[in-house]
Amino acid sequence: MNFVLLAASGQPNGGNGFFLMIAMMFVVMYFFMIRPQVKKNKQQQAYRDNLSKGDRIVTSGGIHGKIAELKDTTLIIETEGGGKLRIEKSAVSMDATSALNAAKEGKK
Repeated sequence: MNFVLLAASGQPNGGNGFFLMIAMMFVVMYFFMIRPQVKKNKQQQAYRDNLSKGDRIVTSGGIHGKIAELKDTTLIIETEGGGKLRIEKSAVSMDATSALNAAKEGKK
């Protein structure tokens, strides 16, 4: 039992390295996980703010349509079947819409 106590109290400054390692892990997590996500969220918000009437979009649920009306937080889209849907701007997928528009431009 004395051996365990002596081994646990070995280095007097050993705890500083541990806290430095934990701090470095948080810095790495910030630059590789949190910061890119915040940047992507800002890009998506800017994309949604710049939507205009007549733009073709895809929602995060996979609904394709063309913007008929814009309001503050919602928009009305016309679907291919002739129906109209009111959706939240936050449901518009920037990635899916960009992929759709790139595919259409590639076909031309």
